[in-house]
Amino acid sequence: MEPACLLTHPATGPYAAGQAGQHDRYDAVRSTSTALAAPLSPEDCQVQSMPDCSPVKWHLAHTTWFFETFLLTRFHPSYAVFHPQYRMLFNSYYNAVGAKHPRPRRGMLSRPALAEVQHYRRHVDGAMHELISRLGGNDPAFDALLELGLNHEQQHQELILTDLKHMLSANPLKPAYVAPGPPALPPSTPAGWTRYGGGITRIGHDGNGFGFDNEGPAHDVLLAPFHLADRLVTQHEYLAFIRDGGYKRPELWLSLGWDIACAEGWRAPLYWEGQRDDWRIFTLRGMQELELQAPVTHVSYFEADAYARWARVRLPREAEWEHAARQQPEGALAGRANMLENGHLDTRPAPARSGTGGPVQLFGDAWEWTSSAYDAYPGFKPDSGAVGEYNGKFMCNQYVLRGGSCATPRDHIRPSYRNFFPPEARWQFSGIRLARDT
Repeated sequence: MEPACLLTHPATGPYAAGQAGQHDRYDAVRSTSTALAAPLSPEDCQVQSMPDCSPVKWHLAHTTWFFETFLLTRFHPSYAVFHPQYRMLFNSYYNAVGAKHPRPRRGMLSRPALAEVQHYRRHVDGAMHELISRLGGNDPAFDALLELGLNHEQQHQELILTDLKHMLSANPLKPAYVAPGPPALPPSTPAGWTRYGGGITRIGHDGNGFGFDNEGPAHDVLLAPFHLADRLVTQHEYLAFIRDGGYKRPELWLSLGWDIACAEGWRAPLYWEGQRDDWRIFTLRGMQELELQAPVTHVSYFEADAYARWARVRLPREAEWEHAARQQPEGALAGRANMLENGHLDTRPAPARSGTGGPVQLFGDAWEWTSSAYDAYPGFKPDSGAVGEYNGKFMCNQYVLRGGSCATPRDHIRPSYRNFFPPEARWQFSGIRLARDT
């Protein structure tokens, strides 16, 4: 079953235009989460394959908890909480809210059952529509939290797919989430470089439309001239790194990365199985042959950095990436990006296709590691209250990724969007774009 019609979102401005737009956007976002879970059994939705991943059932409940905790209990005076213990069970990391169920033990929550979580979602959805009809467009604080909650759920839609993929890969049967589709087409974009002259440029969210707190304030940075690769590194190119002993050469690796690679036995990206000349890859379509012209994904920052050193170049800095993204032709994001809506449930990165000049694949396909540590911009202040814990408290020991992936909803991404993960993380659709100095 592939309910593709549910995998689209209407275009929005800062907030959906008027109450009708807010109702429509709320339904579209919530329906997408339901559609992503539709092909799964209750057993599929229960399993947690590692502490960094969460069960699909937990994602469905937590995104609902967000609306109940931060909007309904604040703005809806007659709202009846669905279950008092859900405040603790489905709290992720909001210490100001109260106690939390331990993250590594989310897979132990056999109760509530999936059917009860679905009932919870319907209960909250009905109350949210009442609240939108009463406050939508009339209360700026409500409008802002509604839009935050919808963007929060879109983040979890991507996590549903990445966590699900990891869970299915751990099953010896290597089950598929969806039936295999046709192989990806070969690229028409050769490897190349685009030069940028440097100078003072402005990065960060300018306050026009939605942006997470960590995207601002907008500020000026000074860039030296640089080149940015015209497309993402492919599986074929990464295979050359493997065959040249890339995982056996400590001189290519950061010290901590080398220690982790050795301890974990890394010898290829996550989900690659095989040996030197006979690799296969686990996908949401089950085990498949490599698609050599598609971008390599599921590599850590350490692997991306080692590959760049092997190629005698480097990873881009996040300000360089954003500067390049802002030079894209009008409509490039909407017109060409391979994102969640393109692949529907058959989510996978695709080979690069030619653009109208300059880099392609800046949006979609794979999150792109940068060499920038995840830190606060000058003048950053987290939001007040519990929602202030959303991004700011994670500004330690993480690196920034840019651009979204094939699992990111299209209207969720923008040039200023800052994703972040620890340098050893591999289960996301994370890939490599190269940069070099002039």
